[in-house]
Amino acid sequence: MDLVPVLEESLKKVIGPATAKVMAEHLGLHTVGDLLHHYPRRYAERGELTRLADLPLDEHVTVVAQVASARIMKFRGGSGQRLEVVITDGSGQLQLVFFGKGVHKPHKDLLPGTRAMFAGKVSVFNRKLQLAHPAYQLLRGGEDDETVDSWAGALIPIYPATAKLESWKIAKSVDTVLPSAREAVDPLPPALREGRGLVPLPEALLKIHRPSTKADIADARARLKWDEAFVLQVALARRRYADTQLPAVARKPKPDGLLAAFDARLPFTLTEGQEKVSKEIFDDLATEHPMHRLLQGEVGSGKTMVALRAMLAVVDAGGQAAMLAPTEVLAQQHHRSITEMMGELAEGGMLGGAEQATKVVLLTGSMGAAARRQALLDLVTGEAGIVIGTHALIEDKVQFHDLGLVVVDEQHRFGVEQRDALRGKGKQPPHLLVMTATPIPRTVAMTVFGDLETSVLDQLPAGRSPIASHVVPAQDKPHFLARAWERVREEVDQGHQAYVVCPRIGDEEPEAKGKKKSPEDEAEKRPPLAVLDVAEQLAQGPLKGLKVEILHGRMQPDDKDAVMRRFAAGETDVLVATTVIEVGVNVPNATAMVIMDADRFGVSQLHQLRGRVGRGSAPGLCLLVSEMPEASAARARLNAVAATLDGFELSRIDLEQRREGDVLGQAQSGVRSSLRMLTVIDDEEIIAEARGEAAAVVAQDPELEHLPGLRTALDALLDEEREQYLDKG
Repeated sequence: MDLVPVLEESLKKVIGPATAKVMAEHLGLHTVGDLLHHYPRRYAERGELTRLADLPLDEHVTVVAQVASARIMKFRGGSGQRLEVVITDGSGQLQLVFFGKGVHKPHKDLLPGTRAMFAGKVSVFNRKLQLAHPAYQLLRGGEDDETVDSWAGALIPIYPATAKLESWKIAKSVDTVLPSAREAVDPLPPALREGRGLVPLPEALLKIHRPSTKADIADARARLKWDEAFVLQVALARRRYADTQLPAVARKPKPDGLLAAFDARLPFTLTEGQEKVSKEIFDDLATEHPMHRLLQGEVGSGKTMVALRAMLAVVDAGGQAAMLAPTEVLAQQHHRSITEMMGELAEGGMLGGAEQATKVVLLTGSMGAAARRQALLDLVTGEAGIVIGTHALIEDKVQFHDLGLVVVDEQHRFGVEQRDALRGKGKQPPHLLVMTATPIPRTVAMTVFGDLETSVLDQLPAGRSPIASHVVPAQDKPHFLARAWERVREEVDQGHQAYVVCPRIGDEEPEAKGKKKSPEDEAEKRPPLAVLDVAEQLAQGPLKGLKVEILHGRMQPDDKDAVMRRFAAGETDVLVATTVIEVGVNVPNATAMVIMDADRFGVSQLHQLRGRVGRGSAPGLCLLVSEMPEASAARARLNAVAATLDGFELSRIDLEQRREGDVLGQAQSGVRSSLRMLTVIDDEEIIAEARGEAAAVVAQDPELEHLPGLRTALDALLDEEREQYLDKG
């Protein structure tokens, strides 16, 4: 008898179309199973209140508190009235306001001393936190024994809610579907569940929604975290297993070939880290199934060098290598730096080229027709051993003679269709190397890139200079900003160059009129500073007399390239740019960077940007300019960036501050994160253990024929979109 459909039943049938519509639109919940997996965010105890002192601004919250005072205020000369209620929980106070005709019922209900649950969006008015027109449910006995019983339970579940649907209404719907939890099919193999002392899934679902004690919550959480970690790791283990079943051509470099010639002309020795990682890659390339490796490296740790040596090894072995960059600026930059590093070894088939030489071609969407035709010809004949390009490389027209290795730079989401399209271009699947300069904590690597083996470069090459970072509080201390521009002039006087980074270009459409903004919005949310405005102000003001140029993503490719060439050649003193310079741009003479509105960037983005200075022998300087007040979370983030150059440490901080979903690509993929219980940082051990268990299960039973419950859970996880998201390696 098939028990699954009970959980697949549409919520419309079970809780009514109106509530089901709000759940689908605002919470992404469509089936009984979805609602059972919509877990309480936390629990309020009858005797203990949510700390009002810790309420997040602009978020929808549910609090349990006691009314301290309530009074009606008149305004507009007595014609208008509002009810102001102050509630308290011992840790702080919160003001509630009700206006107009809506004041009578709450005035009657919310007498001092009354306890209730309140739900609404936290805003600030006159520098005080408040909820305007919150929904509320009284917690008192007398009127309705059933309500009393349900609220007198020790723990009140508080659900992630929306303005359209309060937590207690979600709780009511959960009560309706909770009996179905008994039908939930358990995805964990019995031996694994018993071996780890985990409660069965139906019991875990009952305990998470309606716990009697804190121990119930702990049991349920432990179990549900394991489900999430294990099902995800099984999906990844199956990908790895499938990859090991594919054939590939083993690529071994010749002892006196291109790679040896390249190594001989290097003016420096490789770091220990580069040697170690290169060995891991060469070992993979020598096997007969495709390499799938993630190469993580700190900003400036020499990843490009490691990737180039891998590409040369493949060319040595008779194959071709393709490097995919996320933007044209970066593709051109890689092409320039690789041909410079290779010298005459990049001049295959030309006069003056070395005998082991190959041809290195560039292929981007904006190339002229003749150059493009020549590049395509060089690829199909095998004349070009290395091609560097954007996604234009994946187009149908592009044919390779024998594609042996694909290097993807900057883990920009490289979806399953692209991977398959490129695979189809090789006679057999090519080897794959994914590079990222954003350090990823180990558990995130296991979760997001779990189908790739990981190599880490954490040493900086010799001769790299330290970078000093400072926060410049432009609002509190305007003279600090004036000093920042003096520092830029000093660097230029010493023969160096500087970047100024802004969040916006400045030629965007003005915001639609008619949107009403509150006064605090106006102050908080002025538009971010723009390249075009800032460049003009600097050129006429504090940096007058210096050669200032601009660079942003909407310029024509040739113009962008010309600006970068002038900056690299030292003809420009200051480059005012957007984040197009975030990755890969390498100008050793640039020593200073000023990041305007630095609070508008993420932690890892700031770390990436900062990595553009200090690439030569002179020390680097990075100034993070912000108008945010000292006590704000944004300033805390900037202080963290200024305090350490360790990208792995920063990525942990970043992860703790952002929601998990963003880390798992939710922001990019539009899919709700499949992680509801698991937190990637705190549950490191569970993820690592689940990875081991998953690998063992898949090795024994790749098709999961003996584990129907696990198959069902996997199908639910790998709906269309999620499948692609897991495939982005």
